[in-house]
Amino acid sequence: MKCRVIAVLGTRPEAIKLALVIHEFRRRSEEFETAVVHTGQHRTMLDHVLQYFKIKPDFDLDVMRPNQTLNSLTGRVLDTVENACHRFEPNLVLVQGDTTTAFASALAAYYCKIPVGHIEAGLRSHDIYNPFPEEANRRLAAVLTEIHFPPTVLAHDNLLAEGVPADKIVITGNTVIDTLRALSQLPHSWDNTPLAGIPTENYRLVLVTSHRRESWGKDQENMCLALKDLVSQHPDIRVIYPVHMNPNVRSTVNALLRNTDRIHLTEPLDYITFVSLLRRCFLVLTDSGGVQEEAPTFGKPVLVLRNLTERPEASQFGMAKIIGMSREGIVKETNRLLNDEDAYQDMSEGSNPYGDGHGSQRIVEAISRWHQKKTPLLAPDQQFKLPARPIPRRRKSDLSERAGNAAAAGKE
Repeated sequence: MKCRVIAVLGTRPEAIKLALVIHEFRRRSEEFETAVVHTGQHRTMLDHVLQYFKIKPDFDLDVMRPNQTLNSLTGRVLDTVENACHRFEPNLVLVQGDTTTAFASALAAYYCKIPVGHIEAGLRSHDIYNPFPEEANRRLAAVLTEIHFPPTVLAHDNLLAEGVPADKIVITGNTVIDTLRALSQLPHSWDNTPLAGIPTENYRLVLVTSHRRESWGKDQENMCLALKDLVSQHPDIRVIYPVHMNPNVRSTVNALLRNTDRIHLTEPLDYITFVSLLRRCFLVLTDSGGVQEEAPTFGKPVLVLRNLTERPEASQFGMAKIIGMSREGIVKETNRLLNDEDAYQDMSEGSNPYGDGHGSQRIVEAISRWHQKKTPLLAPDQQFKLPARPIPRRRKSDLSERAGNAAAAGKE
């Protein structure tokens, strides 16, 4: 008997990270019957991803309302996903990440007594309000989950520390790397996109994304003022900032940065255009969890505009640095990468610690074995392992300092 799976998505990151998982289910159609539930949490930013990957939702729930609260959104997702479960009668409900869609869908499945599979499980900042509400969403989803798919060993260890049985955990690598590898092979032009007409020759491009709730207000203002400082100090950079649709973000950003020379505020980019920009930029300033995972694929240093991250692997590998949202800190750390070639090279070398492009296959194979009651869900040697950590280069300044220390020691 086929395994019936509902895959729930509501935001663009969920669609990006589930797209190749859904394709893998459908490639193995002799084993699986799959229904895609689209809650519509992010309508405009998500639909083009579905169209590109030729994914047509089986249930389109349209839960989004203007200026809705988290309470009202959660309630609508609960009701509508419950109805989809009753109609499709799945063996498993598959959710991704830490959105309100993911948490509320897991809760709806639990109320229907349907097992939950959680992709990108185990990420933790250990501060329930930072990021908000994502940290609580992913912790709450974990309590309701039958099969946990952490992307890395660190996320796996977080789950073990919370009492999740080891035989219910499969380390997969992040599925966004699967999607990035597929898209990066495609030719792409900026013609007829929001990036058309931006001069790029002889300029270093600084990509900025910032939209998180905890950054609204003063922190967002600090970030905008820092960007103005940077373009005034570096005539050879252009800042490209695709501005999130949320009015709380747009009002601050437009008020402070509109019509600033060499700062380009654009509408949100479709994902293929965003990947193209990520490949061509010099460095990234972001508060996005997804961008922290994506940028290392292309060797782009990431300065994280947050005080905590649930994705510390890139920082541990030296490919990202958490710098907070102070104006002075943003300027200082960005200047370091713009001015110091060795510092830049140290952050741009190495393999992506988040995945190897085979996460989707691991997830579907583990679900197949779960449905057949086989153990283990995936053999340890088939699960994702972190690449070797790069050895930092020896800078000229370091060597000079060592030589000076050695000379001083010789005189003693």
